[in-house]
Formats: sequence, structure tokens, C-alpha cells
Amino acid sequence: MVGEPAIFGILTVSDRAHSGEYDDQGGPAILGFFDEAINSPWTHHYRVVPDELDAISNTLIEMVDHLGCNVIVTTGGTGPAIRDVTPEATEAVCERLLPGFGEQMRAVSLQYVPTAILSRQLGGVRAGSLIFNLPGQPKAIRETIDEIWKAVPYCVDLLGGPYIDMNDEVCNAFRPKNARRR
Repeated sequence: MVGEPAIFGILTVSDRAHSGEYDDQGGPAILGFFDEAINSPWTHHYRVVPDELDAISNTLIEMVDHLGCNVIVTTGGTGPAIRDVTPEATEAVCERLLPGFGEQMRAVSLQYVPTAILSRQLGGVRAGSLIFNLPGQPKAIRETIDEIWKAVPYCVDLLGGPYIDMNDEVCNAFRPKNARRR
């Protein structure tokens, strides 16, 4: 898979951004991180959907099964409000959950706000693709993704995806010493 570009999915979950009431800020924040942090070739698919279980689930399935995304990052819909259903949609489409993603995101966020305990973020795998949920605010997205992305390239390696080379000055990703660069 040398030189094969990574394919990222960015999914913003927001009734108001979907309706055009305001501009999405979460998706662009994630794209900004990718632009700064990733040195190897990559491309992306970007969607904005309302806070509806079927819309989220169907988009995640499309991004994995039809668009071939190696990693899908969602933003929004992870709180305790009734319409916050991103974790339920993610869990419904994943074959395996990776609880460490949610645990680490909450630990990072607790350094900044006590309300991080209200977050229901999680991560999982569907058909060799990593999916995880980020918070909705750009500041919280950046605080969180800067830390958890350190494990993402090696996870993609383990799932058989393309090698993701990082800009170590932005995000020093971890790979075991015995991990081979493909």
C-alpha cells in the first residue's frame, strides 16, 4: 500500500448546520488538522447531516462501504441531549468498539472543562475502517484530535490501510519499534 492515499471521511452532525442556519465549523477544524498534521497523500469526503439516527448511520455506511474511507471522524451529537444520537449511530454500524477512544477523549477534555463527563464519544471499526466521534466545537476538536490521533496511524496499519506519515511537530504518532513502514 506504499503511496496509496489515505481516504478520510468527515461527518458533521448538526441540525442547524445541515439546514444552513449557520456555517459548519467542526468539519473545517478537522480538515485544518489534516492539512497541518499529515505528510503522506490523502483525500477526503465531507458531509453534513441532521441529528437523525438513520441519516448518520446511512452516511457512515456510505463512507465505509461505498467511498472506501480508512478513517471517519464525526463531530457533534455526542452529548446527553435527546437529539444527540451520534454514538448510537456509530455503535449500530460498527462491528467492534474501541472503548479507549472515548476514554481518552474524555480524559483530555476533562483537563479543560468539567462537563467532559457528559460526553458519550466512542470509537469503533467497520470493515477495516476506523470511526470515532469528536466533540462539536473547534477548540475542543483540536484539543482532542491532537492527542488521540497519535494512535490512529498505527490503528490504520493494523486494519490493513495505507501508511499515514505524520508531521511530528504537529502530531507525533506512535508506532511500536517493530512496526514496519509499508
